[in-house]
Amino acid sequence: MTIPSSISISRRHLLAGAAALGALSASSPSPARAAAPALGTQAPSWYRFKIGEFEATVVSDGPLPLGKPEDGFKGLPKAELDKLLTDNFLPTDLVTLEQNALIVNTGRNLILFDTGMGTAKAFGPTTGKLLDNIKAAGIDPGQIDLVAVTHAHIDHCWALMSDDAKPNFPNAKVTISKTDYDWWTDEAKLSQGGWLKDFVAGARKHLVPVRDRIAWAEDGKEVAPGITAMFSPGHTVGHMAYLINSGSQSLVFTGDLCHHQVLLLQRPRLEFAFDTDPKQAVASRMRVFDMIAKDRLPIVSYHFPFPGIGHVTKQGEGYLWHPAPMKMVL
Repeated sequence: MTIPSSISISRRHLLAGAAALGALSASSPSPARAAAPALGTQAPSWYRFKIGEFEATVVSDGPLPLGKPEDGFKGLPKAELDKLLTDNFLPTDLVTLEQNALIVNTGRNLILFDTGMGTAKAFGPTTGKLLDNIKAAGIDPGQIDLVAVTHAHIDHCWALMSDDAKPNFPNAKVTISKTDYDWWTDEAKLSQGGWLKDFVAGARKHLVPVRDRIAWAEDGKEVAPGITAMFSPGHTVGHMAYLINSGSQSLVFTGDLCHHQVLLLQRPRLEFAFDTDPKQAVASRMRVFDMIAKDRLPIVSYHFPFPGIGHVTKQGEGYLWHPAPMKMVL
């Protein structure tokens, strides 16, 4: 392209202009400066949206550093895992999962789906933000009247009780599958050692004290009006997802059906190290995500990048993640 001679600028003219500007600056007062120290803090992590007539709020419990990808995700050589991550601009030395709890105000109930890790620091200091973020979102934990637990793992129900043995949600009933409750509160498993012993001890600490407030979640049945449990075992023996319906709109809170938006979607037959029954977990993941993709249902995924809202489509034998645009005005 030829630049019109009327706007042609030579290097000599540029240098002359710069010299003149420098002379002007030297004879003028110094400009105001507003340097400030770096703050080193982040905004509270919550995000509000609508599901039909329901008002929904995703509240973060904070990032969960899981460790090396090859330690958590089984079934591919490390080189292939690394390529999957690199191709998606993700680090190959550390997998970090988010923790996206969901609060749904139906107008009749205020329902919290999963609670995060509470004060446990088994995965480092970045977790345990749920209660602060709930309050930052303008929600009083005392107004929550149902906590719907997908399963009894450390990062999903360990904020039911405070360290001084008081309920963090004092007016809430709890729903969880009886299968999961019985398995994870089984005192006999405390003799098995390792992380299983720790998980069972924690589940007992947080679930046994609220046993009289638990209503069992059953597949295909509502736990509250508009909220239906979906049995999806494998990650744990009684894992539940939850289908949320309001008017013509629906959304699935998937819990731990899928832990990673790349590794377990694009390679859904990979196994996850913390699955109780890895083969069953794969079958449940593919069955539910086939349905979600076919029916074009939006989801909130507990462990996908915050706020975990989006769609899943089929791609070959796997799936693709399509995060929903964030709307900053309701």
